[in-house]
Amino acid sequence: MANQDVSRGNSTALFVVRHAETEWNRGKRFQGHLDSSLTPRGIQQAKTLAAELTSKHIELIYSSDLGRALHTAQIIAPILSLEIRTEARLRERHLGVMQGLTRQEFRKKYPEEAEQFDSGDPDYVLPGGESARQRYTRCIACAEELASRSLGQHVLLVVHGGVLRSFFHRALNVSLTNRRDFPIPNASLNSFIVTDNQWQLDTRDDP
Repeated sequence: MANQDVSRGNSTALFVVRHAETEWNRGKRFQGHLDSSLTPRGIQQAKTLAAELTSKHIELIYSSDLGRALHTAQIIAPILSLEIRTEARLRERHLGVMQGLTRQEFRKKYPEEAEQFDSGDPDYVLPGGESARQRYTRCIACAEELASRSLGQHVLLVVHGGVLRSFFHRALNVSLTNRRDFPIPNASLNSFIVTDNQWQLDTRDDP
């Protein structure tokens, strides 16, 4: 259960999971809106996570509609006896020309774009993709909308590392221009309390 009681109805507990390990995670390839399958280790991670979530009193599950998040949610949902609702706004950042490449391949093929990406500018839009701020804006708006619909409830969101990083920025009031790193391992479980669109980090799964 979240550390803060949300039963009075003016707050929502968001339990937020990063999808389990994929083949491209293991190969260190940028995924973005592309996909790769969960590894055997990833499938086991999702099963372990499902068992942990049985004590969290989850009432609703929302998942990114990208395959790696949805597959993770599909392993969890039957254990919790809940249906999955998909939400495209919870997708990872669209990485445009970088998708499917390793960092080394990206730097070699698109050196100018790689330099701009590595600068950390939150408003830099990758060719064919989107900026970090665009991802932040859509996923925060989505989470706040879902929270306002689910007052007093415990809601599970199955998302991506970049989406979770956006949630940390929001809850800790860290500017997107601040390149503070938030280590987010696959299948990590974190929780936030959202009250009238005000965020509080409740628990963090530190590696």
